[in-house]
Amino acid sequence: EDIKNQILKFADKKTLIRIGIGFGGLIFFLIIYYAVINPIVEKKRTQLNDMNKKKEEIVKNLEEIKSMKAKIKKLRPKYENYSSLFHTRAEVEGLYQTLSVFAAQNDLVITRIEKKKIKQVGKSEVLKKKGKKKKKKKKKNQSKSKKNIAYYLIPVDFEIDGSFIGYIKFKRALSLSNKMLNFDKESISVVKGNTTGAIKVKGTLTIVGLPDEFF
Repeated sequence: EDIKNQILKFADKKTLIRIGIGFGGLIFFLIIYYAVINPIVEKKRTQLNDMNKKKEEIVKNLEEIKSMKAKIKKLRPKYENYSSLFHTRAEVEGLYQTLSVFAAQNDLVITRIEKKKIKQVGKSEVLKKKGKKKKKKKKKNQSKSKKNIAYYLIPVDFEIDGSFIGYIKFKRALSLSNKMLNFDKESISVVKGNTTGAIKVKGTLTIVGLPDEFF
């Protein structure tokens, strides 16, 4: 009562009402702020931080992409060189279909095609062929170690019936293809008793396989 009387001495009723309304308004504002506005602000702040983080990641990724494109451009000549020489397992399997297509286009018939035993070529053999001295090392599972294999030689025996001109065109079509084929053996004989000049070709061609594909 004493405090009330002291306050009443310095303020009239209207002033007290204004103070009460102001205080109530402040409390109402704080309730609205912490209950409604603040969660929205925090959510937006989190989204903004996440967006800024993603922007940084995008800039970093773009730099990595640019660097990788430069590396790809630099490696492309090597890739094109090796991809024309080396074959994947799928390409080896598809080779039979390719040979059949080229043969049919030139009126030839492949009467036999057989993949022979794959031969491993070690890295030491490749280095030796290049004239480098071969260091003496203990032989320990070198024939089975993937790291020591440079590539594989895959011989394929074949027999083809048809005309000589057709066979020449057949070999030319193969030479113009993207992949390299090496004809190791080749014998051409004229079919006896045939008046059309038919021939039979027997031979062996070799393709080179990637170590990762045939190990």
